[in-house]
Amino acid sequence: MAQISITGVRKHYSGNVTALHGIDLEIADGELVVLVGPSGCGKSTLLRMIAGLEAISAGEIAIGGTVVNDKEPAKRDIAMVFQNYALYPHMTVRKNLEYGLKIRGTPRQEINRRIDEAASKLEIVHLLDRKPNQLSGGQRQRVAMGRAIVRQPKAFLFDEPLSNLDAKLRGQMRIEIRRLQRSLKTTSVYVTHDQLEAMTLADRLVVMNAGRIEQIGKPIDLHDRPATLFVAGFIGSPPMNFIERGRLSAGEITIPATVPDKTDIIGIRPESICLANTDCPALALTGTVELVEAVGGETHIYVRVPKLDQVLTIALRQRAVPGEGETVELALPEADLHPFNASSGLRTQ
Repeated sequence: MAQISITGVRKHYSGNVTALHGIDLEIADGELVVLVGPSGCGKSTLLRMIAGLEAISAGEIAIGGTVVNDKEPAKRDIAMVFQNYALYPHMTVRKNLEYGLKIRGTPRQEINRRIDEAASKLEIVHLLDRKPNQLSGGQRQRVAMGRAIVRQPKAFLFDEPLSNLDAKLRGQMRIEIRRLQRSLKTTSVYVTHDQLEAMTLADRLVVMNAGRIEQIGKPIDLHDRPATLFVAGFIGSPPMNFIERGRLSAGEITIPATVPDKTDIIGIRPESICLANTDCPALALTGTVELVEAVGGETHIYVRVPKLDQVLTIALRQRAVPGEGETVELALPEADLHPFNASSGLRTQ
């Protein structure tokens, strides 16, 4: 187990392409940090640089206090779990688990002990004599995790390990990964584009955009108080509604005094908007329901508001909801408004 320190890390490619623009990140011993962001944001590139699979153009990466910029992947004492499992198809599960230990000269008794322990933790003891083509996707991913666990590395690196699984298996494996990480207390860096994985797995969440870190913090803090327009729009499902200040003014809607003058974009989450028959102090808007989506525990309502000339998304946890074509009064609670500056993209309060 070890701290991972990333200081001023940059990645340049030929053709004047910069993938990472000076990344600074401290990952504590035993912490699970999730890197999340859209495709091309640099999260997988950063993970591969920690692993030693990508060269560092500038900056420094240290694992357990040792700078590893020039160390080969095999000498960094990390274990990586990939989305495609990367199992040897001609080997049994047991052989896959022991392979890395054998080439390191680990004594047979110790190999057997580690395999038995990992197989028990992952509940794959009954699979040890099977080959990968005899396993389901979830079982293969458990084996891939087992191969990482038996090495007892300083850190685990996960590169979108659940993306090939169906929704039910992703949920099961997400719980399993979090349980194992807490049990093993191994420093872990996890890359995903899936918000649910990111929010539920992370001790701390790192939101990346265009090769830069937008915000770092506990998942709930990033959801409740996003520091930038990008984080506000990226974190949360359905995504946050954004209203131009000028449209509110043009619609003769009084903007609360709590909103700073330099604010020109006001955000509000769909679950914060309520029907105006409530007692909350709020901006009041009238609109027409265009679409209703029942999605299990929630109902998403899309309401066109003429004064804003836009559609707002509302998330309600109730069965009795307005129908399509109905006119509704909406309440936007002042306490739930998120003020931003469009030019800087930063939160103004």
